[in-house]
Amino acid sequence: MATGRLEIMNGGFEGMTYDLTGDEVVIGRNPTTDITLLDEGISREHALLLFDEDAPGYVIEDLASTNGTKLNGKRIRSAPLSEGDEIQIGQTLFRFVLLKDD
Repeated sequence: MATGRLEIMNGGFEGMTYDLTGDEVVIGRNPTTDITLLDEGISREHALLLFDEDAPGYVIEDLASTNGTKLNGKRIRSAPLSEGDEIQIGQTLFRFVLLKDD
C-alpha cells in the first residue's frame, strides 16, 4: 500500500512534513485535529484526508468550512489526490506526495 505525505510549501512552517499514517487525517484550527494550523481563516475542523481502498488512494473532503479548501487553485468539496497536487487551506499551501512501499 502506498502512503501519502503533506509538505508545507509557504510561511513560517515551510518545509514541515506530515506523514499520512491513518485512514483519516483531519486538518483544522482545533488542537485535537491531526494537523493543527494556527490560522484564524480556517475552521476548527476544516478538511479531511481519507485513504480510500476502492479509489485506490487518497481523497480530500472539505468539512463545510467557511472559507473552503482549494485543490490546484480550484475550490472543491471532495476530490481524489494525485502526486504533486497543491492543497490550500487558509494561508497554508501543501503539496501532496505519494510514498511508495519498497
